[in-house]
Amino acid sequence: MSFKDDFKGFITRGNVVDLAIAVVVGGAFGKIVTALVQGIIMPAISLMLPNTEWHEWTLGPFQVGMLLGSIVDFLLISLAIFLVLVKGFSAINNLRNRPEEVPTTKACPYCLETIQLGAKKCRFCASSLE
Repeated sequence: MSFKDDFKGFITRGNVVDLAIAVVVGGAFGKIVTALVQGIIMPAISLMLPNTEWHEWTLGPFQVGMLLGSIVDFLLISLAIFLVLVKGFSAINNLRNRPEEVPTTKACPYCLETIQLGAKKCRFCASSLE
């Protein structure tokens, strides 16, 4: 095969398209979480801290405040992805793929005790079930 055919086969496989979609959706989701962190969470944290300019905290030449904001961003994005993709979809799949429970017992028509489905005689009242 030629280079062109190999490349065309590579980019038209489902995995590459799925990966591209995941990158685009992940980038958009990252922007939402970053806005949440910068607009709501970090201002709430800065109310509890003595210095309200948390993002300008420095330790010598190091911008510690910016690092803390990025760490919080990362942790929240990771938590949201974990909850939605791992826990959410596994719960949905468990509900969808749950096998129907097949009963293995029934009630005796004479004494209403629980007996096995294939029983021909009730062990409680000795009635014939055929």
